[in-house]
Amino acid sequence: MAARVLNVNVGVLGHIDSGKTALARALSTTGSTAAFDRAPQSRARGITLDLGFSCLRTALPPHLGPGPGELQFTLVDCPGHASLIRTIIGGAQIIDLMMLVIDVTKGMQTQSAECLVIGQIACQKMVVVLNKIDLLPEGKKQSAIEKMTKKMQKTLENTKFSGCPIVAVAAKPGGPEAPESETPLGVSELIEVLKSEAYLPSRDPSGHFLMAVDHCFSIKGQGTVMTGTILSGSVSLGDNVEIPALKVTKKVKSMQMFHTPVTYAMQGDRVGVCVTQFDPKLLERGLICTPDSLHTIHAAIISLKKIQYFRGALQTKAKFHITVGHETVMGRVMFFSPAPANINEEIQENVFDFEKDYLYQEEYLSKDSVSSEENKENDQAGEVQLPKQQWALLEFEKPVTCPKLCLVIGSKLDTDIHANTCRLAFHGVLLQGMEDKNYTETFLPKLKVYKQKHKEGQVERVMDDYSVIGRSLFKKETNIQIFVGLKVKLSTGEDGIIDGGFGQSGKFKIRIPAILSRFSSFTEDDGHMRNEKGMVQIHLRLIAV
Repeated sequence: MAARVLNVNVGVLGHIDSGKTALARALSTTGSTAAFDRAPQSRARGITLDLGFSCLRTALPPHLGPGPGELQFTLVDCPGHASLIRTIIGGAQIIDLMMLVIDVTKGMQTQSAECLVIGQIACQKMVVVLNKIDLLPEGKKQSAIEKMTKKMQKTLENTKFSGCPIVAVAAKPGGPEAPESETPLGVSELIEVLKSEAYLPSRDPSGHFLMAVDHCFSIKGQGTVMTGTILSGSVSLGDNVEIPALKVTKKVKSMQMFHTPVTYAMQGDRVGVCVTQFDPKLLERGLICTPDSLHTIHAAIISLKKIQYFRGALQTKAKFHITVGHETVMGRVMFFSPAPANINEEIQENVFDFEKDYLYQEEYLSKDSVSSEENKENDQAGEVQLPKQQWALLEFEKPVTCPKLCLVIGSKLDTDIHANTCRLAFHGVLLQGMEDKNYTETFLPKLKVYKQKHKEGQVERVMDDYSVIGRSLFKKETNIQIFVGLKVKLSTGEDGIIDGGFGQSGKFKIRIPAILSRFSSFTEDDGHMRNEKGMVQIHLRLIAV
């Protein structure tokens, strides 16, 4: 019986030149075909341009279960350059544990902060690695490490990673040009920390197979290999897999995990899948899956939260770079929240209810959002209540292929990469995709998003115990039929519904479910529909999309 192997995916993230690739090399026992900047472009430029993968195998620690076995850390080396943030986001979505690599001589830098934000969104645990301690003066080394450790603890105290381990190392003493014989410092201690932080990730082999492919290449005489991380389900030799972006289905000829042939792989595993008669140039990165299990969408509804470090408001109709898996496309947003009548209701997680009404927003509402004129008026009356949940309609400039409930990140990647600012704006979960290209006609009418407007009118006379005639809301030429069913409120607190027009002068009939006998003495002079400011409010609900 084969020894048990537990795989944990560890992201290696940080600012450019913090020594991430050197650290991955120092930790690794096996490198993949995409490890340690093997691509010619990376070697030429001296920086990581793509995701690199390698693995570290060590004995299974006792807290992860009884019996013999191995713990395999799959190290995901993410590029640190600001222009490669799309690749970093894609890499972060497949990790269980994160190492944030900090140059101990520089501390937190712009991309370090962005990587920290991505980590908070995408994973549960983190280890901070203070690298390049060999560059510190020998007499001041320990005090400098302690000072930087305290700085990092302060930085992290208001994040989910507060109190996480901080380890000092020198992954490549002497720098890139130093001989390979130089022994790394602190790496064995770091391995022990990683082992203590490792946990049993949630793995489920059931359901549809879905894999994020990050490299694709051919091997002469064998076929085309697609390497990546399995996001859900499992795959076996002989299975048919689909490349949904190309509408192509292929049979799995062989599989490997870090140069070891396997016949089966499941959620969380890093694997190379070999197929025949497929041009690798057609798929640099993307998704492969169980045939017919994924769909291509043109728009989506997401639940979302603003990233607190993003400066400025999130405006409806604004365009953002939308990252879904390894794909990033431009998309336009429209924000909305529960209708006022439903604002205190509990929201069911990861479910969108098309039967409910929703309120259109000019911007995402947050404590620091720049208030619209309407919000400013509300502020004067008291503090605005923020909704428990907000949603957005995303309309993509080109279609994307992705699973339901996947992570979505919105960014402003056209921001100056030298500006000291967070470019990540919001993150959320994709709740509903729209496959029909004509979704504006076939799908959006089901989405009950309304703008709220207020008009004031007067009661002209009482018709009977359950109805009154109103005036001064509509012009003579207004088609009152389109307002039938909308709600009005009397100054005395009763709710009513517009029942239809009355005559030809813009008057209208209001049906009052509660009895009106106490208003039978109203006259044209003293009968008024009033709100707290003096006159009635009619909430005209106009579809905003």
